[in-house]
Amino acid sequence: MNTPSTNFLIDNALLASRLSRRVSNRLSVHGISLTEYLVMHYLDAIPEKAVPRITLADHLGMSASGVTRLIAPMEKNGLIEREKNQRDARQSLVKLSATGQRLYGETRISFGHIARDLTRRLTETDLVRLTELHEKMLAP
Repeated sequence: MNTPSTNFLIDNALLASRLSRRVSNRLSVHGISLTEYLVMHYLDAIPEKAVPRITLADHLGMSASGVTRLIAPMEKNGLIEREKNQRDARQSLVKLSATGQRLYGETRISFGHIARDLTRRLTETDLVRLTELHEKMLAP
């Protein structure tokens, strides 16, 4: 039985999938996917600049092993690097490398253009309201 809540979840899942594909296709000129961009965005935005993989996994809504698989090629390509965790020697931290910071700076500009293009039919009021609704839905 379809209800407003099931329709909402289905529509949002389809929207997320389609947006991810479109954004990833356009970011591919930089050699990265949307998920890799999200990793770079998070690592650039946090004050610590380096986090345990599990923190990154929680932020992205992924498993720890999924994040490990995601960041392995990023590390191999020199976009991120591992750093010793001074608080817990059993755990390493991940951070953007200098190359990753440079690429993120370039892709951030492209991402802004992509975002404006994909949301061009929405007003700023629409976007603010949608953001508020997403925050309300995801609040604990």
